[in-house]
Amino acid sequence: MSSSRFHKQAHHSRTQKSLPKSAYPLKRLIHYGHNYRTQIRQAIACSILNKIFDLAPPALIGAAVDVIVQQEDSLIAQLGVTDIFGQLLILALLSFIIWGLESIFEYAYSRLWRNLSQTIQHDLRLDAYSHLQSLELAYFEDSSTGGLMSILSDDINQLERFLDVGANEILQVSTTVVIIGGAFFILAPSVAWLAIVPMPFIFWGSVVFQRYLAPRYADIREKVSLLNGQLANNLTGMTTIKSFTAEEYEIQRIAAQSEAYRQSNRRAIALSSAFVPLIRMIILIGFTGILLYGGLEAVAGRLSVGTYSVLVFLTQRLLWPLTRLGDTLDLYQRAMASTARVMNLLDTPIAMHPGDIPLPVDKVRGELQLRTVTFAYNGRDPVIENLSLHIPAGETIAIVGATGSGKSTIVKLLLRLYEIHEGTITLDGIELQQIQLGDLRRAIGLVSQDVFLFHGTVRENIAYGSFDSTLPEIMAAADIAEAHDFISRLPQGYDTIVGERGQKLSGGQQQRLAIARAILKNPPILILDEATSAVDNETEAAIQRSLEKITQNRTTIAIAHRLSTVRNADCIYVMEYGKVVERGQHEELLEQQGIYAALWRVQSGLK
Repeated sequence: MSSSRFHKQAHHSRTQKSLPKSAYPLKRLIHYGHNYRTQIRQAIACSILNKIFDLAPPALIGAAVDVIVQQEDSLIAQLGVTDIFGQLLILALLSFIIWGLESIFEYAYSRLWRNLSQTIQHDLRLDAYSHLQSLELAYFEDSSTGGLMSILSDDINQLERFLDVGANEILQVSTTVVIIGGAFFILAPSVAWLAIVPMPFIFWGSVVFQRYLAPRYADIREKVSLLNGQLANNLTGMTTIKSFTAEEYEIQRIAAQSEAYRQSNRRAIALSSAFVPLIRMIILIGFTGILLYGGLEAVAGRLSVGTYSVLVFLTQRLLWPLTRLGDTLDLYQRAMASTARVMNLLDTPIAMHPGDIPLPVDKVRGELQLRTVTFAYNGRDPVIENLSLHIPAGETIAIVGATGSGKSTIVKLLLRLYEIHEGTITLDGIELQQIQLGDLRRAIGLVSQDVFLFHGTVRENIAYGSFDSTLPEIMAAADIAEAHDFISRLPQGYDTIVGERGQKLSGGQQQRLAIARAILKNPPILILDEATSAVDNETEAAIQRSLEKITQNRTTIAIAHRLSTVRNADCIYVMEYGKVVERGQHEELLEQQGIYAALWRVQSGLK
């Protein structure tokens, strides 16, 4: 394992252990951010310092008014500078210093918060994806691809937007309230209460709005997940849509999902848009009170003109920023709805035990034993029931039977993509659950009827899983798979892009690349799951020639509908309704005049 991959897995493990389950997404997010506490502290400090220097200009304005009105009796004059020009020069120098520091800390907090949001977004996406890869296949069968994509992409992006802007906004508003509130009580305690009175109503209103907004944003995240799921499903099935001329039907389905998402957003917008206007009216009361009552106090001589001008300016600086709580609250609720979905994914338990016993590939003999195995998919009747099979090391066995008889399910159980419900499966005498999962799957090469090729080059697809392979090794594997000739005729040879899911190649070409991939892996156990089911006779003959070469001296399990492809197997098992009903070599099974013999007569054209 490379150091980078090990680091990612280790980071994921640390994160999972440190995440307590909680009903509150913010607590989960704070706990998740524990690993970034140094960067968070630096960002918080810069946000607070920026706001402190941002709030200093009103004090400078008040001091300037005080110099003009009081002159030699001003506050600065009491420090020993009686010259008017000297006092104003001091204020000018202070202005340069304060504005400069404010700009420096604004740059610092902007950079720190944005980088922090990118880092947390990156790590959270990797942790979520890593956890997702560790879940058993049953989870993916119950989840939509679009919904999972929505969590890994859109939901985590919502969190990034909040950290970019919202966190700093909350800190700066809090700093404003503390500093200006304190200044009011120091400068003019008799009128300070007028600025403070609206604040409880503002915060109470924020809490109320948050309570009503939370379920609406949760509904938005659910609706966008359904929409993304439908879009992903349609993009994957575009050939089917076109072939059945169902374009208009699918447009209507997407329109319905999109309309549901739009209506969900409208319900949230109707409430969130009302926040700022209501808060503005509450703020107006406090501002008007200071303007009138403070003015009367200044006229009566109980409040200096400079102090009054500072109070009027500070009132605006104190209360008007609170109107931005609406936007901040909007970002917060969207982020918390998304955080809840991401954390729920991370909370999904990993039911599959990773195994403790190491089994290096070079030590694997390949003997497999299934004893009274029973398995059923969630909520269904058993697909396999009391199944017993013995697969000797180095031999080729075949499993045949009608669709739904349980053949492909055996493959999934051998790879531990699912866990058996009853019975045992052993490899070289060791139960599969005890073998380290990575070692088990490295020991098995699978060539499936449903070939999956990644968007990339031919070379990359053959070397998938054997990432350190050299080009000569890749070419040798392709040659054995009888794929080298057609690869050489491709526009860029081994560097030709195959397209998403290999759509630029024919079915037979895709199948031969899959075989080359298995050859390069060189596993002690090879599973061929309907490896020639979707190809023409000529391609099948080519594939059969390559399979004859690679099945030598290794345990091979061939699952097939076409009996002609498995007639030379050392033993053929015939399955029906999850049970083995016949077993033996080809000639023996024909003599039994049972299910196998009937299938052979149908496929060979005999009556």
